[in-house]
Parts: sequence; structure tokens; C-alpha cells
Amino acid sequence: MSEQIMACIDGSRFAELVCHYACWAGNELSAPLTFLHVLDRERQAVDGSDHSGNIGLGAREQLLSHLVSLDEQRAKVAREQGKLMLAAAVDLARADGVETVSSLQRHGELVETLSELEQNVRLMVVGKRGEDAHPTSASGHLGSNLERVLRAVHRPVLIATGDAFKAPKEIMFAFDNSASTRKGIQKLAASPLFRNARVHVVTVGVDSEAARKGLPWVEQVLSAADIHTTCAVREGDDIESVLTRYVEDNAIDMTVMGAYGHSRIRHLLVGSTTTTMIQRTKIPLLVLR
Repeated sequence: MSEQIMACIDGSRFAELVCHYACWAGNELSAPLTFLHVLDRERQAVDGSDHSGNIGLGAREQLLSHLVSLDEQRAKVAREQGKLMLAAAVDLARADGVETVSSLQRHGELVETLSELEQNVRLMVVGKRGEDAHPTSASGHLGSNLERVLRAVHRPVLIATGDAFKAPKEIMFAFDNSASTRKGIQKLAASPLFRNARVHVVTVGVDSEAARKGLPWVEQVLSAADIHTTCAVREGDDIESVLTRYVEDNAIDMTVMGAYGHSRIRHLLVGSTTTTMIQRTKIPLLVLR
């Protein structure tokens, strides 16, 4: 099945948000939706320490056999839990009006699995944190796989976060007139995903003729696609802080950014500040590829 939405779910608190945003995307794009649950073998494995060194050989053999049995039981429970989550996600999608929805359970490692499946995927939806995140972690803590997913896959990735689902009506796109961000604008114009939303195109830097150079082109391209557009230049040296403040001041529902380029904005999603930008966001973030 080609051009599908793929939503990765687990036992984290973000799973329901992932489902709702995936359903929203599936309905807006008129695309089939697949829910994916990956059973990580390393998480299911028992502690590799040898706890039987000081007991008799017969007892040791019996203990090892018992550990193997426990491992098999743990794997079975994980499979059944995953199937229940997938069934609940499918029911939610049907209630949300998604016409074509399916589920898939795979064994392996998440990043490798997504890399294997991405050829037939139009958009991936993941949670900001997975079920392995420590319960006392700060709200900005990221799942261990998230950055690896962003670097490994070659499809747009929608990172679901927030307190509750909200259909995006106000979108912010970080723009610097580079070839990569111009390509991102063209992708927005070609996609039906934000036809019912307003796109705020924001450039960070000194408000000058040079900073505004590409904005008339942006307005022309998005207006031609019947997308309501607001263009703005905001001054500041800390790009992440400026964009975060714009989100708060303008009630933005979702941020859209490109992962590649050769400008200051490029460093938000490649390099050391990737984590910082995603940590700060309290709303979903769509990373274009």
C-alpha cells in the first residue's frame, strides 16, 4: 500500500495524541492509515546477569530453564498488549472517520523498522517520548529514539505532543529564503494538509529589505494554492527563543520546519540544537524532508 500515513504507538502517554494527529492527517490527505507497534527484543529480554553462580548445578539448570520460560511469557504478554493497543487505535480511527485503516506489529528495533517500511509511507507520526521515558523526567525530555528517527528516515515526521489534540488552524513555518525552505514552501503549497489553516511564515533576523526578500514569493506561492498566509520578520539572535515566543504570542497550533539547508535555521534540526528545539515545543512539530 503506497502513500500511507504510518503512526507509531506504544504504551506512552503520547500514544492517544499520535492516534488523533494521524487520523487528522489521514482525513486531510485522504490517505490510508496504518498503526505500527514495534516489539523491541532488547526490552523484552531478561536481565543478562548470572544470578545462579552459588547454587548447585541441578538447581542452576532449573533456574535457567525458569528464566527462559519467564522470557517467553514476557514476550507473549508484550505481544498481546501490543495487539490490544493496535485494536484500540483502529477503533479510534474509525470513530474519527478514517476510511482505510490497518495495523501492523513487528519485532525488531524501531528506527530500523521505520527505515525498512518508509518506502510506502507519505507521513510518519511519532510521540515526543516513548513508554521507556522515566516517569519523573521533565516534560521536555525526549524519547531515546526520536532524534535517531529524524536522522534516519527520509519522509516527513510529525512529532505529536501537547495536553490534548487540536486540529491545527494556525501553522508556523520557519523561513530564511534558502533553497531548502523555499522547497518547503512549495511542499506546503502542493499538499492539502493545511488547506483549512493559516500559515505564518516567520523569518528571524534584522528586519531589513534583505530579510524580507523572499516573502513576496512566499505569499504568491501559498496564495495561488488558496492557503491563507501571514508573513513576519522577528528580530533576535536566539532563533529558538524567537520562534517559541511567536508561537505563544500568535496561538500557533503546529510548527513546520525543514531538516536540511545551509542557514542558521538548518542548525535547529541538524547538529546540537535539534534536541533543544523539540524540547521547547509544547505543540506538534512537523519535520519536512
